[in-house]
Amino acid sequence: MNRMSRFETVPETATLPWWKGAAIYQVYPRSFLDANGDGIGDLPGVTQRLDYIAALGVDALWISPFFTSPMKDFGYDVADYCGVDPIFGTLADFDALIARAHQLGLKVLIDQVYAHTSDQHAWFAASRQSRGGDKADWYVWADPKIDGSPPSNWQSVFGGPAWTWDARRGQYYLHNFLPEQPQLNCHLPAVQDALLDAARFWLDRGVDGFRLDALNFAMHDPALTDNPPAPDDGKVRTRPFDFQQRLYNQSHPDITRLIERIRLLCDGYGAVFTMAEVGGLQALAEMHSFTEGSNRLNSAYGFDFLYAERLTPALVATAQANWPETEGCGWPSWAFENHDAPRALSRWCAPDQQEAFARFKAMLLCALRGNIILYQGEELGLTQVEIPFEQLQDPEAIANWPLTLSRDGARTPQPWTAQAESGGFTHGKPWLPLGEANMAKAADRQEADPASLLNLTRHLLALRRGHQALRAGSFEVLHADDFSLAVRRRINNLSVVCLFNFTGDAIAWPDIGAVNGHVLTAVNGAKIGTLPPFGAVLIEEKA
Repeated sequence: MNRMSRFETVPETATLPWWKGAAIYQVYPRSFLDANGDGIGDLPGVTQRLDYIAALGVDALWISPFFTSPMKDFGYDVADYCGVDPIFGTLADFDALIARAHQLGLKVLIDQVYAHTSDQHAWFAASRQSRGGDKADWYVWADPKIDGSPPSNWQSVFGGPAWTWDARRGQYYLHNFLPEQPQLNCHLPAVQDALLDAARFWLDRGVDGFRLDALNFAMHDPALTDNPPAPDDGKVRTRPFDFQQRLYNQSHPDITRLIERIRLLCDGYGAVFTMAEVGGLQALAEMHSFTEGSNRLNSAYGFDFLYAERLTPALVATAQANWPETEGCGWPSWAFENHDAPRALSRWCAPDQQEAFARFKAMLLCALRGNIILYQGEELGLTQVEIPFEQLQDPEAIANWPLTLSRDGARTPQPWTAQAESGGFTHGKPWLPLGEANMAKAADRQEADPASLLNLTRHLLALRRGHQALRAGSFEVLHADDFSLAVRRRINNLSVVCLFNFTGDAIAWPDIGAVNGHVLTAVNGAKIGTLPPFGAVLIEEKA
């Protein structure tokens, strides 16, 4: 590895909001650090490691759900939007986390889950009691068909019909995910008001933004129209959900009205960042709709890279081209890994290539136009851990074993100290095994190694943060073929040319004309005119 630290720090312009081009670190609190020894990470554990996060050079951390929950889907089944689950600590612990993060100059983002709640939420308990109560229509209820079957053919993401019979109401209720995650009726203004009250609760406690989980599931077709079958694409289908075009159980056009209410609320608190998670067959169109203009969300978080089997120049060029610099078009956010997707190093390269590929991947992520999101452990080069069936926690993997890859393999605890039992994550028994290969990549070992991926990540994030062309400049593709990608990032009179070799072989320097400038940084032996295996180089052009 070679890298150069020579670059000019360009002050941020007064008109650039803090989140535009930001680097965000995702914390999955259950697996970050366990402060009380019960084997499960918690908020005090996150607070203990905020100095580590700040030292990476990120602008913000995003904390996955820590709300009161029966944990059927590990916090994405919320039983109290304004409570902290005792597993993770208390509201006082959250307040201490916010205060310390702000002292360190870190913004704090949290998840909001508006499509559904837990079936243990007080709202659902009231709604299922009768058809005439004040919350009777807060969830999606429907009578059976004349033969007693569900009201529509909709299928759930996690397998099986998206309808469950409830004898107390004598009706079916909708759930796009687990039966324990009943669908909120977000068409109803009272439900929207309640969700906005929950958002206001956290804004008042100092949060700086929200990731809005599965937002395109927030509203359904009230006519309960059957979904048409999906055309055969030749891929193996592991779930009934994959046999349908999901046109009517999600993605209702009125979702944008809810979005505009969210944005209006957040604008009242200043520079609050809002980012939607959007997946599905029409994800790009929905992400553009959700971020269009100045009265909707700031950004959208897609799945371009998260489930891609291969990382290619064409994938990167297409993903960036989908977010042009046109008036009214939104701003993208990118991630190569997260708590739902397999670790990228386990998807995109052979085991003997992982060390070089990790450096290449880190530089590519830092060169993208948009916000970039690092998932905890990505800076250490963690890989997917094989979890045996008897230790699985992921309900989707258990239901669809063995065809669905377990999400648990990307949720394993963070290794902090290589020699300590359980990697310094806990003094108890960790809720998932850490994996021997990942233990060897513990943070303490990498702290001590100037050439480690951890220290390279810090260098690249500092470079991106200090150079406005990389943080917020345009993205012009100069060359793309099956092997390499060359792009120019430019803002005003600042320009950086970025070149990447996506292969494990040395390749010829692409024909992009003369590049007049100096190397900002490089990995895997790359330099001007030379692209070794997984070589990458950033060149600052002379004005």
